[in-house]
Amino acid sequence: MITISLFALTGFLGLVAAHGKEHHITSFDAGSFFNLHDYDSSNEWTAEDLLKTYGLKDESTKHISQADKDKAVQEAIKTFDRDGSGTISFAEYTIGSAQGLKLPDFGFGPGHHGDDEYEYEIHHFEKYHDENTKEEDLIHPEDIEHFKKHDMMDEQQERQERMDRTPIVEANIPAKFRRNG
Repeated sequence: MITISLFALTGFLGLVAAHGKEHHITSFDAGSFFNLHDYDSSNEWTAEDLLKTYGLKDESTKHISQADKDKAVQEAIKTFDRDGSGTISFAEYTIGSAQGLKLPDFGFGPGHHGDDEYEYEIHHFEKYHDENTKEEDLIHPEDIEHFKKHDMMDEQQERQERMDRTPIVEANIPAKFRRNG
């Protein structure tokens, strides 16, 4: 029988509760947590999976050096990797969790592992707004930044559509092939 300290169990249950709320899951265990974050369904967490889980691929973490990101991922792997493969398998994570191991908290924030739309919904809109919110009520800095990004994407799309309708896009012709005159 595996003994789990009350402190470790409380910490794990807190992580599960917080993460479960974010993902709209009422209850799940270490195996479910692992599968939810095994983005390529390979039955192991790679460095890429951990970068995504910790939100270190999100633009909000651009102030964190790549060396610090790599160090964090390696520390997380070192915590659970028993066979020295450089990854965390399903078995390594679930057994380690049952023994009280936890993913280290590096203080990088909540982690962002969805696309921008999903992250905005989960980390902001659901927290501060609801289905009755009118557009004019979306005045938080996060709202403004989110919709500014949408406006920029729309402008890029319109510019691309205009260029697609142009038979020859002169700006795309390398200078050495252009006629001078």
